[in-house]
Amino acid sequence: PAQKLDLNAAFAHKPASMKQTAAPALAFALLILGTTLGIAGTDLVLPAVPGLPDVLGGSAAMAQLVLAAFVAGGCVGLILFGELGARLDQRGLLVTSLIAYALVSLACALAPSLPSLVGLRFLHGLSSSAAAVFAPGMIRAMFSEARAVRAIGFMGSVESLVPALAPVAGVWLLAFGWNGSFYALAGLSLLVAALIAHQRGALPPPPPTRGKGSYIRLLRNPVFLRYALSQAFTLGGLLIFVFGAPAMMTKALGGTLSDFILMQVTGIAFFIFGANIAGKLAEMIGAERLILAGSLLSALGLAGLLAYGLSGGSAPLAIAALFVPVNLGLGFRGPPGFFRAVVASEGDDARGAALVILFILGTTAIGTAIAAPYVTLGLAPLAGIAAAVSCLSAALLLALPKLEN
Repeated sequence: PAQKLDLNAAFAHKPASMKQTAAPALAFALLILGTTLGIAGTDLVLPAVPGLPDVLGGSAAMAQLVLAAFVAGGCVGLILFGELGARLDQRGLLVTSLIAYALVSLACALAPSLPSLVGLRFLHGLSSSAAAVFAPGMIRAMFSEARAVRAIGFMGSVESLVPALAPVAGVWLLAFGWNGSFYALAGLSLLVAALIAHQRGALPPPPPTRGKGSYIRLLRNPVFLRYALSQAFTLGGLLIFVFGAPAMMTKALGGTLSDFILMQVTGIAFFIFGANIAGKLAEMIGAERLILAGSLLSALGLAGLLAYGLSGGSAPLAIAALFVPVNLGLGFRGPPGFFRAVVASEGDDARGAALVILFILGTTAIGTAIAAPYVTLGLAPLAGIAAAVSCLSAALLLALPKLEN
């Protein structure tokens, strides 16, 4: 049977002080900064990676572990902070994690060798995860359902710009040395930690009572899995295509990286548009209809790319145009889908958010590995794998029980 949960009751623990002040807007801005810094830990450092062997020794393959170690540490951090956040005051944990992130950033900047940098990057990724875990639950506690969906959509819009803008900043920081990006992360993290500590009262305090949740309970909850896995499969399908697109366009289609940039910039623009109107659309047609419609639109976009590839198509403008519904669909379903996954965790917000992000990372990693041998064979193989993953999202939405208002 479908799980029954009054969404209005989900906000019953909102403290009165949060309703009487505009402070949540500032607190929300600080949460965005915290999550953005975590994402920048990969993209800001990216331009420095090719030159690391020349400065610190080691091989080009080991230099790539600087990125892989950060991602691996981030996965462990998601689980760790999800568990800690269910037991301790998340406000204090958030400040502590940002301070730790700053200190490890500084240690990375002073690393004497490439192997030591790889080891530190695992801790770097681990300490970066707290904001992403805590932000959804805090947003849910600070705002009504409609405003929370809009807030999550806006946060996703900002975060989507990081992979595009952070590498540009990283190139500029190389003028200060290979470790310029690490010094920047250290300084910014300390600043955000200080601001959050100063505005601690604007963040929601821990609920007076906490359920005896666990990751096992969430993994056994079909309603939570409906939203969490469908979110992962829609976003994962998109990212699988994005990660394979540069090699596919340059090696198989004879294009250039400019073709990929065109596709990516166009896609991000439509994602931002969709994410920022998702809240209003959810109020108009209902969150469940929007989640399903967005999932289907994204899957159909990838299916369209598959059909175009099978027909022998290779025009960059056509690929960019067909990629638009993939991003627009994710923009529509992303904010309400993530919000409902958190609600379906039944008060276990930190663990719930951690699992959603972990599912996204896992889906993307596995799908990218499966697609890797085929990215140089043309558009159709890559689009086919991405479409298959994205279609699983719609299938889960139709098969598993949903929240009932």
